[in-house]
Amino acid sequence: MNDTAVVIVAAGKGERAGGGVPKQYRALAGRPLLAWTLAPFLAHDRVGAIQIVIDPAQAEHYAAATRSMALMPPVPGGADRQASVLAGLEALAGDAPDKVMIHDAARPFVTAPLIDRLLASLDGGADAAIPVLAITDTVKRCRDGAVLTTLDRSELARAQTPQTFRYSAILEAHRAAAGSCLTDDAAVAEAAGLAVAAVPGDEGNLKITSAIDIMAAEARLGRRELRVGSGLDVHAFCPGDHVMLCGIAIAHDHGLAGDSDADVGLHVLVDAMLGAMGEGDLGRHFPPGDPAWKGRASSDLVAVAVGLMEARGIRLVHADLTIICERPRLARHQPAMQENVARLLGVTAGRVNVKVTSTDGLGFAGRGEGIAGMATVTLEVPCA
Repeated sequence: MNDTAVVIVAAGKGERAGGGVPKQYRALAGRPLLAWTLAPFLAHDRVGAIQIVIDPAQAEHYAAATRSMALMPPVPGGADRQASVLAGLEALAGDAPDKVMIHDAARPFVTAPLIDRLLASLDGGADAAIPVLAITDTVKRCRDGAVLTTLDRSELARAQTPQTFRYSAILEAHRAAAGSCLTDDAAVAEAAGLAVAAVPGDEGNLKITSAIDIMAAEARLGRRELRVGSGLDVHAFCPGDHVMLCGIAIAHDHGLAGDSDADVGLHVLVDAMLGAMGEGDLGRHFPPGDPAWKGRASSDLVAVAVGLMEARGIRLVHADLTIICERPRLARHQPAMQENVARLLGVTAGRVNVKVTSTDGLGFAGRGEGIAGMATVTLEVPCA
């Protein structure tokens, strides 16, 4: 159910963080900050359209940071954050969502539970919901270096993003508040008379502002672990004049039976990738008999798995595939299969290994009834 759109404001200059490029495009743990920020929204099943607001002068940085991501075309920002948010909201009007989340590009640590809490508040009837954190320090009002008074912190909170609204309500509120220089979208909603619910925020939802924040985020994003997944698949021979293996058409006196092109090599690869990511198996993502995948190239399945990896900041370390059959003879095709798998994964050929073997005449493969495959994939995954 994709009932929620997201507007991400990425039009700022981001100079206080240093580094020579706007902070939203700074590389953190080998990946642009904006890509980290997008990942939890791309992976969430309630999120549909994602609209990013940028400075057109930063278009090259934006293109590099969002390569291969399923996003709406970016729109140019305005003179300040409030104008930029309005530009993003207006861009969604042609296919208006029920709900919209408004988020700062400089917050890369949003979690799925935080998104769930905000959407649950609107599901329960609220028009707006924002994440807040209690203030634990004593708060003073000061002027010119002198303390004027101590404030009662019991009714004070720190607001975070994403802030979540009924789309039509916040669009009208932003239109009415244009030029008023309010500091966040909840303030825009308040000015329009909308009731704003406060839900528990997340202490880890850091907003990156300074060079010190960059260092803290780099250290946090750099914590990664290795995960291994395995895949197994079998396809029977059927009438035909070639088989597809690892995306390569190989002449043979039979074809392979299956809903897609029955590429055993790519099927076991995707199955192993899904396993290492904890994303179930081929049947969950590509149900047998689903007409959407009938006759499709198995490279399309690989693209789906690669998209899941990119959305979560996952890096492929190594893929090891084994193809098991008596015929056709595959040894001379191994280099092409290896190169093609690496191309589909977007890695160097050295990160892929393709082996071929037979069963010495034993079992269904030995009797020439079909082809089997196995795969082991190692991924480098951000620590939860």
